[in-house]
Amino acid sequence: MSNMIIYLLFAFMAVDNSADIEAHDYIEKYKDFAVIEMYRTGIPASITMAQALHESNKGKSDLATKANNHFGIKCKKYWSGPTYFHKDDDLDDAGVLIESCFRAYDTVHDSYIDHSNFLKFTFNYQNLFEIDKRDYKSWAHGLKRSGYATDPRYAEKLISFIERYNLNELDYIENPFNQLKKLKTISTKG
Repeated sequence: MSNMIIYLLFAFMAVDNSADIEAHDYIEKYKDFAVIEMYRTGIPASITMAQALHESNKGKSDLATKANNHFGIKCKKYWSGPTYFHKDDDLDDAGVLIESCFRAYDTVHDSYIDHSNFLKFTFNYQNLFEIDKRDYKSWAHGLKRSGYATDPRYAEKLISFIERYNLNELDYIENPFNQLKKLKTISTKG
């Protein structure tokens, strides 16, 4: 019996470790997008990255792989760009699950830009921009209150991603455009 418990413990640790590796790979690949968007719009990079990790299943969801949509943003009536249909949480009049219209993008970077624009220019989310960009907990709870997701534990899930992977460190990274300016200044002086 104890051998079975040990085996299950190691199996759980292997799965957990695999998920962490996938998360770290995703973060490394896309963190610059989150930081750039933070400086462009004021949305904490930690929040953007946590949402992307969660909504895209670390870049592996159908929505992410087939439509480059890493944030689960639905079409909305005003969306005129490419679309992708996928069953999510929309029901018809009879209560039957139907396909939902999601935004599709040419690139993952386009998804990050549209996510920032969606939050920045949608009325429901305007109150978020009064919160300090380094207060990821208030941002997470504010997103939930503003209606970003139907999951009652959405804020806790984002906070868990941020704390597990130290994503709040992204909120302190220097503006990449300032770094480029410094490099240009150094290269023109030399």
